[in-house]
Amino acid sequence: MADPVHKLFSKMRLWELPDQYVVEPTDGSSDSYLAISRVDGSMKLIEDIPQCTSLRVPRIQTIYGVVGMLKLLAGSYLLVITARECVGSYLGHPIFKVMSMKVFPCDHSLKGSPEEQKKMESEFSRLLTVAESTPGLFFSYDVNVTLSAQRLHELGDESKLLPLWRQADPRFLWNSYMLEVLIDNKLDPYLLPVMQGSFQNFQAAIGKDILDVALIARRCSRRTGTRMWRRGADSDGFVANFVETEQIIQLNGHTASFVQVRGSIPILWDQIVDLTYKPKFEIVRPEDAPRVAERHFLDLRKKYGNVIAVDLVNKHGGEGRLCENFGQAMEPIASDDVRYLHFDFHKICGHVHFERLSILYEQIEDFLIKSRYLLLNEKGDKVETQVGVVRTNCIDCLDRTNVTQSMIARKMLEYQLRRLGVFDADESISTHPNFDESFKVLWANHGDDVSIQYSGTPALKGDFVRFGQRTIQGVLKDGWNALMRYYLNNFCDGTKQDAIDLLQGHYIVSVSRSMTPTAPKGGIEAMASFPLALALIMIGFFFATLSLRRVRHDWWNLLFSFMWASMSLAIAAFVRANGRIFCNRPRLRQPRT
Repeated sequence: MADPVHKLFSKMRLWELPDQYVVEPTDGSSDSYLAISRVDGSMKLIEDIPQCTSLRVPRIQTIYGVVGMLKLLAGSYLLVITARECVGSYLGHPIFKVMSMKVFPCDHSLKGSPEEQKKMESEFSRLLTVAESTPGLFFSYDVNVTLSAQRLHELGDESKLLPLWRQADPRFLWNSYMLEVLIDNKLDPYLLPVMQGSFQNFQAAIGKDILDVALIARRCSRRTGTRMWRRGADSDGFVANFVETEQIIQLNGHTASFVQVRGSIPILWDQIVDLTYKPKFEIVRPEDAPRVAERHFLDLRKKYGNVIAVDLVNKHGGEGRLCENFGQAMEPIASDDVRYLHFDFHKICGHVHFERLSILYEQIEDFLIKSRYLLLNEKGDKVETQVGVVRTNCIDCLDRTNVTQSMIARKMLEYQLRRLGVFDADESISTHPNFDESFKVLWANHGDDVSIQYSGTPALKGDFVRFGQRTIQGVLKDGWNALMRYYLNNFCDGTKQDAIDLLQGHYIVSVSRSMTPTAPKGGIEAMASFPLALALIMIGFFFATLSLRRVRHDWWNLLFSFMWASMSLAIAAFVRANGRIFCNRPRLRQPRT
């Protein structure tokens, strides 16, 4: 919880003056204002808003939080929240979703910079416009959304007196890097922790009992990125698409929380886009796999206790190679504290028989019962503690993973409701149609949110999570989303990855580093353009068809038709053989760094 001494400003006015921005708290909690220089981004607290001597009236707008400051080559850029929406409450405290952000440049010093530096600054600042539309950002002025209910309950008295940003779990603090300037200036009331993920909730009546259910996803920022440009683990064991999911229920003063995690297969591997629908998996330095996996699971053990790793990938094909390497890497790690379980989702469940996940549940039920969950009584005292976690993965850790996690969460919720006396021994969620429907929608929306942040589209197989069965409409929607993933992965996500790396501090801008291109393009690569190649292929086939229609008048047209068709096929073959250079790739960092 936030100590009253460190209360965050919840509503402010931003004054745009000629030489500075002034942030004025309007919730009556401060007599000072934050001034930010538009020349160099320097910050200081002032007692009064300066008088504007120019004829231009200063622009004023309401803001709801300062996300942070980002320094580029010559200028600094202030990122603020301009619209928010209250989406529910977390342990009694309001949770807000960021509806829009805006970047305010502090780049007046750029005027005297060399032209090359201005050009580079412009390229970097364009990436910040991509950052303005970052999806799934949540925050609270009163409670630390980066911490699970159990970790909040375990905070010591001294920790509870700290500002929210100092209580935060650094893994899930999305704006950690951008807050550094504000931290250096000791601006605690402005330091708003922001988390990327999901927040869904609903209220249901079961007999005379009113039940509040919330579902929270917390995305780790250590190896964050887009679907094809961030795969597997880094050398420190941090994995792509690592998400902590917490399901919380509140009933008659009791609070119960159950945490699961998902994350990419924790070995070094890539899947670089090359215009094919499913690029090949590339296992990097397989000899390092046991060491990387050990680091990953050591970190999970420290944070969650015992771990069971449920691997849902196929046993054969490209996925099979990953599965084999993951299994081998787990052999020296496996113990009573860390277990590995492979469950071939597609082979056992196919595309429609997801009820067969009960086979998986039977294999992990004993672990779940022993690991338990957090349970607080009416007085807020701890009755149960969660001492283990299920770690689920498929390839993307999206579609198969979400279906599986929703099944586990359903079973645990039923277990909790029986413990609290709401359900009889033979009662289940499915025996309460309205409750059942709300639960399915909760998890379907959760899966969509997590999927959009990683792949750019809602989750596949969402119709089963939402309706309990596969539907024709759901299959068609999956087809469309699969095509959209292909387009975004191949032609958009490189730029998006650059924006993410810039915001998270994974790429630090400096004059010496950024003025020298890291990977200069040359020859064909410099001219490679998929739209141009596609246009030439289409033109070739058009003229080939046109010439073919005129063969009856002049046999020479048969030769022309063959030439045009050959040109189109040659270009198509070249594009196919050199697909990677025609894709939108990150420019700031290589995928395997």
